[in-house]
Amino acid sequence: MIRDVYLKLIFIPLLGIFLPLISGLITYELYTIPGIILANVYFILTSLMIWFGCNWIHFKLRPLYTPIKSLPAKVGTVCFISGIYGCCIGLVSSLLWLSYSKEVFSWAAIYKFIAICVAAIILFTLVYEILFLTKEREIDTRIVDQLDRERSHAELQALANELDPHFIFNSLNTLNHLILNNPAQAHMFNNKLAQVYKYFLINKNRELIPLKEEIDFIEDYFFLLKIRHEGKLQLKIDIGLEDQEALLPPCAVQVLIENAIKHNEFTEGNPLTINLIMKGNHLYIINNAKPKLYSVGSTGIGLRNLSSRYRILVSKDIEIEKGRDHFSVKLPIIRNHPRTAG
Repeated sequence: MIRDVYLKLIFIPLLGIFLPLISGLITYELYTIPGIILANVYFILTSLMIWFGCNWIHFKLRPLYTPIKSLPAKVGTVCFISGIYGCCIGLVSSLLWLSYSKEVFSWAAIYKFIAICVAAIILFTLVYEILFLTKEREIDTRIVDQLDRERSHAELQALANELDPHFIFNSLNTLNHLILNNPAQAHMFNNKLAQVYKYFLINKNRELIPLKEEIDFIEDYFFLLKIRHEGKLQLKIDIGLEDQEALLPPCAVQVLIENAIKHNEFTEGNPLTINLIMKGNHLYIINNAKPKLYSVGSTGIGLRNLSSRYRILVSKDIEIEKGRDHFSVKLPIIRNHPRTAG
């Protein structure tokens, strides 16, 4: 609904005072001050009738001309019908005024008054259409943003549902092996696994978290991966303490590490090395690339979801660079953001 209170308060009295004066329907010299006041009140009421009548026409016509695709045709239809209504009210009002006032009857003044009324109606119809279309666009934008948020959240949940059972299965198999062969390491592995899932549970509904929390989580997560993959993985972190209070979406780095492991071959002699490097307001996640020879089943949700979350949260996007021997993702880091991390 367009809030036009100020337009009404300002322009209904102004039109009621100046339209009859400009058209020659009122000659102030013929009246006393009370008479001038009454004349102005009369034409302000005329202006009020035209304004609210045109508003009613706009409101009733809008659902009817929805099938019309052309915007000029829609606006032209409203202007035409509103103009006819304004002609009728202006004609009746001016005839009554000239019949009972001290003015000399003049068709020229009546025609001029009607013409000015129609011009004002067309002008304000265009103003209302601009306001309505602007409001409609704002509503559409909010709806699209909300749908994007819901879609992004649904994709994130789908990703979690897809990866969690796989990760649990592998982690439990590794834990089972360690219990039998290395109880001390099994105890440490179990503690790290608990920390990883505590992070998932705490942060699954948060939008932004401090980078320090993500790094602590990644170190626990990577500990599990290194044991599972028997030392075929390496993690290098080059992030200063001053950068660790910056914000990013939770699990953003984890998604990229999982993606690197999923799509690359690696051995003890040629391990997969993942580098986390801070440069300015961006966090670079870079890994050496040796794509698997066989196709890897992938939904593509991970990178797409991460991109979607960045665009929705901070109107920025991730940047992906595929080199011959490396794969790099550039994550924007948010500083001094008004959105809370919790």
